[in-house]
Amino acid sequence: MKKIKYSVGAALWLAAGVTQAADAAASASAVAAADETLVGATVVVAGKSQSASDKAKARLDEIAGTVSIVNNADVERGRAANAEDVLAYQPGVFAAATSGNGANKISIRGSGLNAFYQGYSLGIKYLYDGLPITGPGGTQEDLLTLNGLDYTEILNGANAFSYAALSLGGAINFVTHTGRSSPGSAVGVEAGSFGYRKYALSTGGVSADNNTDYYLAYFRNERDGFQRDTPNSGNEYVANFGHRFSDRVQTRLTIRHRNEELRNGSTITLAQLEADPQQSNATTSARRKKGTTLITSKTTFTLDERAKLELGLAYNNYPLDNGWRYSTTPQDWRSTDASVSLRYLRTGDTWFGKPSDTTIAFSDTRLLKGDVTAYNQNIVTAVRSNERQYAVYSGSRDTVLSFANELRWSEQFTVSTGLSFIEVDRDAHIDRTILTTTEKFPRAVRYNEHAIAPRLGFRYQATPELAVFGNVSRSIDPPVTWQMGSTGVPYIRPLKPQKANTAELGLRAGNYNHEGTLSVYRSYVHDELLSTVVRQASAGVDALIANANASKTIHQGIEAALTSKLWESGAGDRLSYRQAYTFSDFYYRGDARYGTNELPSLPRRVYQGELLLQRAGGLYAGISTRALSGYYVDYANSLKAPSAVIWAAKLGYEEPGKKWKAYLDLRNLGDKHYASAANTIDNARGLDSANFYPGDGFSVYGGVVYRF
Repeated sequence: MKKIKYSVGAALWLAAGVTQAADAAASASAVAAADETLVGATVVVAGKSQSASDKAKARLDEIAGTVSIVNNADVERGRAANAEDVLAYQPGVFAAATSGNGANKISIRGSGLNAFYQGYSLGIKYLYDGLPITGPGGTQEDLLTLNGLDYTEILNGANAFSYAALSLGGAINFVTHTGRSSPGSAVGVEAGSFGYRKYALSTGGVSADNNTDYYLAYFRNERDGFQRDTPNSGNEYVANFGHRFSDRVQTRLTIRHRNEELRNGSTITLAQLEADPQQSNATTSARRKKGTTLITSKTTFTLDERAKLELGLAYNNYPLDNGWRYSTTPQDWRSTDASVSLRYLRTGDTWFGKPSDTTIAFSDTRLLKGDVTAYNQNIVTAVRSNERQYAVYSGSRDTVLSFANELRWSEQFTVSTGLSFIEVDRDAHIDRTILTTTEKFPRAVRYNEHAIAPRLGFRYQATPELAVFGNVSRSIDPPVTWQMGSTGVPYIRPLKPQKANTAELGLRAGNYNHEGTLSVYRSYVHDELLSTVVRQASAGVDALIANANASKTIHQGIEAALTSKLWESGAGDRLSYRQAYTFSDFYYRGDARYGTNELPSLPRRVYQGELLLQRAGGLYAGISTRALSGYYVDYANSLKAPSAVIWAAKLGYEEPGKKWKAYLDLRNLGDKHYASAANTIDNARGLDSANFYPGDGFSVYGGVVYRF
């Protein structure tokens, strides 16, 4: 593999820890035998019932590839304001917040590599409770606040097959609290640097007959902003109701509603970043969501002891008023998605005399109503005048039908097979415009495209503590509607779906003291969807982004994570260390213009580690680090974002009865000036330019939660 040698040392260091986990199995099993019984890959602890997140982890561990899970209770020992907080320490995942609570850049294995729009996330399928919020128009990230969650599942690449997710990056599934996972009432208050405030109220419970549960929550977030004049605020409401009609039929209804206002921070130069990272070159456009509403319903029918049928329905209405302040060309976006999903799960069959489990999944997400109108606006009075352009996307659709099978050839060896059929409908056309152009692109693009995505994998359970896995797969990423054209230019680009063939090999190991994963992957990508900032945002003028299909590219890397219990006392005190390392090597395969240049926009190496001391009485303290290597911001590979090492610390108390908890979280202890993310441009010619989003400086946050 090209350039892979530069990170072998770090990978071997993590691999040594994973190997140690397997080697220590004999001694650890003697300790664990008194309390635990191993059933396949699931650990049943005497006297304890498994939580929903524990059950989800056991299920994910059966997948022949890289997956991980985040228990939100662990995240909430410190500030949990955005996706960067929640998705930390996950192998293969890059997440960075650039405007406080909003404008998160999220990528898995280089998905949506540089399509960063301060409001959309690409290349990953996002779901709430197994039902998609990602549609033909992409994912507007106002619902990526991750409020009211029990846990989060991250399935890298084709390992998200079970969710009919075929993106290069895979899927992230957010699971909402229920009355069973969060019973009782709670009130929480957080505050900190740069005007950060967050308020939370929740209540949950279960009916006397144990058939009905409910969870209701309200969240309010506010922040003045690290950069000057970048405030944001939002209100979010969550309601989750579950009911069991009988042993064979149960259903769940979840409603989320959020409104928010966000003024984006601007990009600055490296010189400005070093001198004063809080400055802003100009007041750039602001984003306002008057009301995003997500309604999901899932009903499970138990047909017999071997078969289940899941029916899911989702409605997602996500309007966007982009540029409502400080822009001469604001846009009014209207988007409404409807999704239908079906999953048939059958277990306990036999194929060729071997135990067999089969899943058939269907997913259809269509844009019922999608359009965008751009106006001229007086920047001083914020009064809109004439219409500039009107584009329509209604009717665009993504449909997937998948067949998957798990065949256990022996007690140790399982073969995973899968085949997906994909249909992509895209309808993007400009109905009205006052703009002119010399480009030869059309004003309308309509197409219906079909594709097939196979998957073949294996899992070998060498010992109860060590599993080896591998897979080969194909991914399909159709362009989202606005990538083809919106309001900046009067034409539609006929973009093709991005396709990739990926091979992955890895291991998963764990015992009483250690748990970890290590994997390597390589993706051969065709027609990769890449973005370039053609015109930077300035006072009153929005940025102009060009999207295109690239020549052949390679995405390859190493994903590793290890959690170790370093010490434990007889009283229950313990010292643990968790770490994650991601090496990303993305480059052109002989492009006519860029040769074998690296693809810009993401650090090649990201390391995160946390040392945490937990006392049995509830007190805890930890110190953590995040190290980012430098990376190019242009396709010509002439300008780099600098490397950075960021330190943090936290101190907290969780009352043993879980009635209340409090924390103090200190970020960027050295007040390091660094870039949290960057624009992607064609050729900087080696000259410093305003393309860097500053990361937050030294900051202090505190919070208290009381349950009653």
